[in-house]
Amino acid sequence: MPITPDYIRIADEIVADVRAGKLKPGEKLPSITQLAAKYNVSPSTVKQVYVRLEALRVIWRHQGKGIFVNDPRLWMREP
Repeated sequence: MPITPDYIRIADEIVADVRAGKLKPGEKLPSITQLAAKYNVSPSTVKQVYVRLEALRVIWRHQGKGIFVNDPRLWMREP
C-alpha cells in the first residue's frame, strides 16, 4: 500500500477542517514555522502544503500579513 506524502496528508487535513467548519473563511493560518512544529515536519514540507492549498484555491496569501482561508464557495464543489 502506498504511503501518502506528508504534504498531501496535511493539506487534506486542512481541507477537511475547512469543510467541517473548523476553519472559517478569512481565518489566518499558522506560520510555516508553527505548522511545521505542530506536525513535526520540515518547513519545506509546510511550504509544499501551502503551495498545494493555494493551487486548489483553498487559501490565499497576503504579503506581510499571512495566509488565510479562502471562501469555500470559490473552490468547493457540490457533492
